[in-house]
Amino acid sequence: MTDLGWVGLIRHGESTGNVAREEAEAAGHEVIDISDRDADVPLSDQGEDQARAVGRWIAELDPALRPDVVVVSPYRRTSDTARLALAEAPGVDPVVVVDERLRDRELGVLDLLTAGGVAARYPEELVRKQRLGKFYYRPPGGESWADVALRLRALLGDVSAEHRGKRVLFFAHEMTAFLLRYLLEGIPEPELLEIARRTVVANGSLTEWERDGDGYRLTNEHGAEHLREHGTRPTESEDESTRSA
Repeated sequence: MTDLGWVGLIRHGESTGNVAREEAEAAGHEVIDISDRDADVPLSDQGEDQARAVGRWIAELDPALRPDVVVVSPYRRTSDTARLALAEAPGVDPVVVVDERLRDRELGVLDLLTAGGVAARYPEELVRKQRLGKFYYRPPGGESWADVALRLRALLGDVSAEHRGKRVLFFAHEMTAFLLRYLLEGIPEPELLEIARRTVVANGSLTEWERDGDGYRLTNEHGAEHLREHGTRPTESEDESTRSA
């Protein structure tokens, strides 16, 4: 049972990988041109601006509404978003935890392939994905959505046990935003995948849940007004881990 007073999630700022993926998809390339491993992909200049805007939003919050605990994915684009944000809010001093269970979904052999690249190089995987369904499909050497949900469920339990009743803000990935809806709101698999199909979680956006009885109620669905109010704009770039596989 998760027992937190409030849960928020900031998707990392725009990364150079997001930009490269959009360019590769638009050009019809099979491979995304990224030299870094996924864990080391940095923020773009726009992504750094988004991270600082998040920090200015945090700094202006009423002290009672500021996060008590910040939990961060170890991936560079995410940890840099948290670092830059907290640097903009020097009067805010949450407990900061880095946890590898918050990392993005691993794609195995499909890593760095566009949708066209997967179709051209691994057509049998598309057939297997269609049979199993997107939620349970696991690419060779990678993870399914269900695998990521399993580690997030364990993380939520540990954070709740150690920080019961606190306000917890996650800095993580597009995939995390969708799966927290699954875990906190109890949204069933078909509805979750339909939400993911028609929704992009903007870079730097904020998703919020309030405690509601024994569960949680979504109060802000991937909102980006805090970015616009603090001098930058959101970008709606999709993560490879959510879309291509």
